[in-house]
Amino acid sequence: MIKILFICHGNICRSPMAEYVMKDLVRKAGREQEFFIASAATSTEEIGNPVHYGTRQKLCREGVPMTDRVAVQMKRTDYDKYDYLIGMDQWNIRNMLCILGGDPGGKIHKMMEFAGSGRDVADPWYTGDFETTYRDVLAGCEGLLKFIDCREL
Repeated sequence: MIKILFICHGNICRSPMAEYVMKDLVRKAGREQEFFIASAATSTEEIGNPVHYGTRQKLCREGVPMTDRVAVQMKRTDYDKYDYLIGMDQWNIRNMLCILGGDPGGKIHKMMEFAGSGRDVADPWYTGDFETTYRDVLAGCEGLLKFIDCREL
C-alpha cells in the first residue's frame, strides 16, 4: 500500500483539499485499495476545527466527495508511517523537517514539484482564492500519481 500524507500550516484548506482530490483521482482510477491518503498540519492553531468552508465549497462544485474531518497535527512518528510527505509551501517543508527531525529517506516533497514547478501552493486562508489553489492542488496530485506510477514500474 502506498501511503501519502499532505501537509499544510493548519490542515483546514490546502492539505485536506489535496487529500480529497487525491482520493478522488485514485477512486476514479479504480485503485483505492492501493493507497492510504491523509492530511495534517504543522501547527496547532486549527487542531479540532473542520475543513474551511471555502475548501468544502470548491470541492463540492468540482464534484470531489469528502467526509467530515477535523484538523490534526503531524507527528514525528508519521515519518515511518508514510511513503510520501507532501508540503504545500516552503514554510511547511521547513516546519516538517523540524517536527520530523530530518528526511533521511527522501520522503519529503513540495507539492508543486510534481507539477513541474518549484513554487508554493498559495494559501487561500490569506488569498481567498480557492480556484487557483484547487488548480495547483489538482496539477500536483495528478503529477504525484504519475510519479508514483513511473516509480512502481
